[in-house]
Amino acid sequence: MGIYNNYIDGKFISSESKKTFPSINPSNEKVLGYFQESNKKDLDNAVKSAWKGYKLWNNVPAPKRGDILLNISKLLKENKERLSKILTMEMGKIISEARGDVQEAIDVFEYMAGEGRRLFGITTPSELREKFCMTTRRSLGICALITPWNFPIAIPSWKISAALICGNSVIFKPSSDTPLCAYELVKIFDEAGIPGGVVNLITGKGEEIGNEIIKNKNISAISFTGSREVGEHILKNSYTHRVGLELGGKNPIIIMDDANLDLALDGVIWGGFGTTGQRCTAASRVIIHKNIKKEFEDKLVKRTKKLRLGDGLKEGIDVGPLIAERAISKVDFYVSSGKKEGAHLLCGGKKINKKGFFYEPTIFSNVKKEMRIAQEEIFGPVISLINVKNLDEAIDICNSVEYGLSSSIYTENIKNAFKAIEKIEAGITYVNSSTIGSEVHLPFGGVKGTGNGIREGGFLGIDEFSEIKTVYIDYSGKLQKAQIDLVRIK
Repeated sequence: MGIYNNYIDGKFISSESKKTFPSINPSNEKVLGYFQESNKKDLDNAVKSAWKGYKLWNNVPAPKRGDILLNISKLLKENKERLSKILTMEMGKIISEARGDVQEAIDVFEYMAGEGRRLFGITTPSELREKFCMTTRRSLGICALITPWNFPIAIPSWKISAALICGNSVIFKPSSDTPLCAYELVKIFDEAGIPGGVVNLITGKGEEIGNEIIKNKNISAISFTGSREVGEHILKNSYTHRVGLELGGKNPIIIMDDANLDLALDGVIWGGFGTTGQRCTAASRVIIHKNIKKEFEDKLVKRTKKLRLGDGLKEGIDVGPLIAERAISKVDFYVSSGKKEGAHLLCGGKKINKKGFFYEPTIFSNVKKEMRIAQEEIFGPVISLINVKNLDEAIDICNSVEYGLSSSIYTENIKNAFKAIEKIEAGITYVNSSTIGSEVHLPFGGVKGTGNGIREGGFLGIDEFSEIKTVYIDYSGKLQKAQIDLVRIK
């Protein structure tokens, strides 16, 4: 346990505030370390550093920027086990999931390193003679990245890798629940050879330093992953018009009467209780055909009661803690709401009476689509079972919420599968797999209240962090007027 500093202009330095805050292990409530409570002066210093870094970095050829991103990927791989253990201690997810979190970072830096030899524009014919048309990508400037606690290595890496390969500099503001993961990630960047000022880390509370970030006139773009309420606040109050938002989900799994029930059971357990339900892609709604309702419920309750809760570093643990005491209060609120609205509690529904922020995996049946537990994002280990008579009703319930991130259908009927792909309002649809499991070379994001149309990762990941410039080169030696001059065929 010690005191950890910000990272500005290639140096680890303390905050101008001279204040710190603790990071807590959610499994045992012990302090892992103390981090800088940054203020406006720290942000101003980071912005100055980032502008200096941007002027240097933007002038580095993109393939050479890619070389450094590849170095980062290699160092992450070398440090995977160490980082995974730190991640489990600070965020709480079990060690196998923590390894997956770090692996995402390894993969996305490797992928974006290759983007340094693409960053494709297009060429297209002109409607006039002796004229050439193309597009190119240009960097934005300083990108402020505000990241959540549930994927404290992976999500920052999705954003930082794309921002850097496009030639931007970065101000990285992690969640105050997981600053140690951010600190360790930035140490990897430093070791990989990122020039001073290109990446800057400032820690602190969102309502303080986060609000300073969104008001700063020298920041070119903001990328935020987190709650819908905070995302809407950023969109309304940020100085820059360039804002990317990823704001959550209320993700459904449809199980048809022809589904492989054992396969569907695996998907529901993983989707609902993986990461203790603390994923924007968590499967919090299971929409199940009435013909198989009783059989599936029995299987699900039996499996759920066997799940082992505890410290994610220990062998044999299936479910870790929630992130903090406030998360227990939130889950408790929704469990009480479900009971009051008439849902049937099949199992769980209580805080575990031990050190740490543990909550029983919880299942409700006989849930109606208008209930709060079926409409609002809980971000905890709560699954709502909703009965339907056919696929049309299932899709209607899928689309009855304000979110549209991930979705899933279990069926052996290809017509059912393609109808779900076509009709479900979501950015992601899985067939015969859970709502969790995105791959870094494909776009990630959703529709409706899930965000504002951005996609992270994959071949669209660079769109959030670059501008398109259209270029016309007229070598005719005369003034030509598009849409006015008529070209005659002769």
